[in-house]
Amino acid sequence: MSNKPSVVLVHGFWGGAAHWAKVILDLSRRGYDSLHAVENPLTSLYDDAERTEKMIRQVDGPVLLVGHSYGGAVITQAGDLPNVLGLVYVAAFAPDNGENLGEISGWNVAEAAAAGNIAPDSDGYVWIKQDKYHESFCQDLPADEALVMAVTQKAPVGSTFGNAVSNPAWRKRPAWYQVSTSDRMIHPDTERRMAERLNARDTVELDASHASLASQPAAIADLIDQAAAALA
Repeated sequence: MSNKPSVVLVHGFWGGAAHWAKVILDLSRRGYDSLHAVENPLTSLYDDAERTEKMIRQVDGPVLLVGHSYGGAVITQAGDLPNVLGLVYVAAFAPDNGENLGEISGWNVAEAAAAGNIAPDSDGYVWIKQDKYHESFCQDLPADEALVMAVTQKAPVGSTFGNAVSNPAWRKRPAWYQVSTSDRMIHPDTERRMAERLNARDTVELDASHASLASQPAAIADLIDQAAAALA
């Protein structure tokens, strides 16, 4: 058995657990033998946090929580369980107590570049327009890979943007943060501000799209590895 912590990976909006595929393979090669990727329903922050908490409770031993995008809000809400040692944010939201994603998105005068490419449907789900997915979410990935992600995107319920975090875990747990400097879904300056506010142990900036977990998986695995080593 490895002495490394279990890693629980939490996806964000417009994708599922499979978005972590390349990171999972990299971490496995590095000797992480307890890897888990939560498949969240994206129906509300509270539903997703509950699902993530259930996964964490199934793990025997210490856990490092890793969240991408909206998954950062989920690990913020769910990360106060006793066996969670630390948090890694990958181009992710890190709300404070009482904050929601909509409020954080409005921090900067200049909104995220792809903000206009998101639209709700008649059932209340919010989608990235399929023909805009590549340029919005993952412009540094090959077109074929982006097409698959666009067609298989998992849309959140729109009201989730207004769900407020309570008891944020990053106020009690050490955290690490990765900023995507070419992010078109969350403004890079918003990411920097969140990283500074949570007093990240380390902040890594990558010239990457919002989908840094897919376009630069080795760098994301490096950050996870760094956090795991610091917590050992």
